[in-house]
Amino acid sequence: DFLPRGSGIVTRRPLVLQLINSNTEYAEFIHQKNKKYVDFDQVRKEIEAETDRVTGSNKGISNIPINLRVYSPHVLNLTLIDLPGLTKVPVGDQPADIEAQIRNMLLEFITKESCLILAVSPANSDLANSDALKIAKEVDPGGLRTIGVITKLDLMDDGTDAREILENKLLPLRRGYIGVVNRSQRDIEGKKDIRAALAAERKYFLSSPAYRHMADRMGTPFLQRILNQQLTNHIRDTLPALRNRLQTQLLSLEKDVEEFKNFRPDDPARKTKAMMQMVQTFGTDFEKNIEGSGDQINMKELSGGAKINRIFFERFPFELVKMEFDEKELRREISYAIKNIHGIRSGLFTPDMAFEAIVKKQVEKLRNPSIKCCDMVIGELTTVIRKCTEKMNRYPRLREETERIVNSSVRDRESRCKDQLMLLVDIQLAYMNTNHEDFIGFANAQQKSDNTSKRKIGNQVIRKGWLTLHNISFMKGGSKEFWFVLTAESLAWFKDEEEKEKTFMLNLDNLCLRDLQASGFLKQKKGFALFNTDTRNVYKDYKQLELSAESQDEVDSWKASFLRAGVYPDRSQENNSDDKSKDDLGSMDPQLERQVETIRNLVDSYTKIVGKTQRDLVPKTIMHLIVNNVKEFIGADLMAHLYSTCDQNSMMEESPEETMRREELLRMYHATKEALQIIGDVSVSTVSTPVPPPVDNEWLEPTDPVNGAGGYAGRPSSPKPGRAPAPPLPTRPGSATILQPQPAGLPNRPAPGIPNRPAPGAPAAPAIPTSTTSVNKFGSVSRRGGAQPAGPGPANAPRIPDRPSVPSRPN
Repeated sequence: DFLPRGSGIVTRRPLVLQLINSNTEYAEFIHQKNKKYVDFDQVRKEIEAETDRVTGSNKGISNIPINLRVYSPHVLNLTLIDLPGLTKVPVGDQPADIEAQIRNMLLEFITKESCLILAVSPANSDLANSDALKIAKEVDPGGLRTIGVITKLDLMDDGTDAREILENKLLPLRRGYIGVVNRSQRDIEGKKDIRAALAAERKYFLSSPAYRHMADRMGTPFLQRILNQQLTNHIRDTLPALRNRLQTQLLSLEKDVEEFKNFRPDDPARKTKAMMQMVQTFGTDFEKNIEGSGDQINMKELSGGAKINRIFFERFPFELVKMEFDEKELRREISYAIKNIHGIRSGLFTPDMAFEAIVKKQVEKLRNPSIKCCDMVIGELTTVIRKCTEKMNRYPRLREETERIVNSSVRDRESRCKDQLMLLVDIQLAYMNTNHEDFIGFANAQQKSDNTSKRKIGNQVIRKGWLTLHNISFMKGGSKEFWFVLTAESLAWFKDEEEKEKTFMLNLDNLCLRDLQASGFLKQKKGFALFNTDTRNVYKDYKQLELSAESQDEVDSWKASFLRAGVYPDRSQENNSDDKSKDDLGSMDPQLERQVETIRNLVDSYTKIVGKTQRDLVPKTIMHLIVNNVKEFIGADLMAHLYSTCDQNSMMEESPEETMRREELLRMYHATKEALQIIGDVSVSTVSTPVPPPVDNEWLEPTDPVNGAGGYAGRPSSPKPGRAPAPPLPTRPGSATILQPQPAGLPNRPAPGIPNRPAPGAPAAPAIPTSTTSVNKFGSVSRRGGAQPAGPGPANAPRIPDRPSVPSRPN
């Protein structure tokens, strides 16, 4: 009674009508939560208003559904979807492609395999040309989901009936047809009660000679039971798979729920135990991250101890080499020192003071790389601490305090470590040990040539890996990856890792390395370039090779490898304008040149000794004063600091997210157990009906969506053969979903529509156990159809759930 009625297209949005058997009677809309309707006239007004809010008031349509739930003791547990009727001629604000839009809307619902299709057709039209049946056959060619519903049986012409159709002998369907007789428009206007309408329907079938023998299989109550039974069949068919899924879910939930089964949030003993476990787990994870024995291994990037190892043995040596002296500048400084020490006299011997002054200046440069190495290790430790406290997310205050206390300890040891690193440099500056076993001495320095200053380590392989080579194909607009092999004497690249097809080999003599600006291809990648110091082409016609890697860590690692091979960073970028402003040394005499060369070799030898010592002691100092000390602090002192910081109860308060997660896990666990119990009961108590055998439905051709071809295929149409077809009667106004085209030349007189839903108190079959929480979508089946000019109508979509969800209560 409460569904909108009228002439033309009334249902302009899909209406999802969920019928729920309940002790009380009311209705509620999904878009109006917590608002209950007990006056069903208000329900009709809200449907009309909600339709107009989306589609406007001038016959527009929309595929956004309206969701309505009706609770009543007089309904079975079903869900129906009332769909708009097919129309071919747009009216009002309807678009030109209104037919295609409505057709697509219908297909959205009826193509689902879990959906029952009610093909509603009037008895006084040619059933063989029913658009509802034709669309249904497109998506359900086997007829397993299609139920025919015949309306307006009382309006057929005298001398005709639909007996053979309802007996499924003429134009058969696999699930057959069900006839209904609804109220006329006069009955509705006269406020005829639906109970009386159902009684009149029953009386009509019992008193009709054509239908009395099948009266028990006709009418709205029988249609209700059929639909409910089909829902039951589907649920029973899906129970085995559903049971398996629920059992698997229950096993996975039991592991998570084990700690919550006897959970008491305010238990002090539980809080103390949880706090100790969290701190112990944090200490274990921190140590595993540093020592490299973690259970969860990061396969995407270096982290923890591996990252610190790279800092010690790649980044730190690279920083040391970067600060190495410039050869030209060093020789100038040595010559100035020698001349200034001799003063007005011409020196006969090489002065020791020049050596000491130059060495001290070079040793002083070790401070910044050492401090930078410490900062990089501190940054990585902070990342490890933050990562290891992620398991404390359940207790935000505990995580915050743990991070604060441990980071404070790290910062405290940082200052001590940096003081110790500065002390190492001061110790080197305090005394020049020229008797060191690795120091070459004056005699060897005078014989050493400048070509031997680069220490060769043999032609051993230093590094292999993928690099992207850019500028050699720049004119072609691209770049290419190669497999590079770096040795102590050369750089070669190959097409792949098998190293069979060598593309080129480059000698490392006179090569230097420079960083590239982040522009062009380097906006996404980090890169560097190799070039020749004597301005010769480094490769064919190219002055430099531009290389890039995936990350900055990869680039830094390659730079450190090139340093091991003797390829140093470029110093020519420094401003050379100072050369002109300085005093001109003029041409050095041979004696001064020999002295400069001697001091140069001595400085090189001694700085290598100091650099080697620094590369050894800086990592040891950082590990002892910071890393190992932090591990000891976490294991021994962290718990005491936490207890002294703040109240344990406030620290162990759960986050709102964790509380919700726990409650949700427990709810899912108990719901899953209850669902398995209900499934067992339903499997035992539910009786299913067999599927009807196939029938010959070749008489029904699918609709051609372009030109409407299809329909009658040589079989008789709905009126009984031998009888004159009844003249078309005027259709009744309403919003049913099956509409038929009007014959040319006949007036379109509105006829009264008939509602199709039982009012409260209507007799209904006893409910069959089904799921009351699933949306089991069925089509509108029992309202009388109305007419839109020249508009054939569609199938409605009764729908069975894809997978029944957990019932909120047993039926």
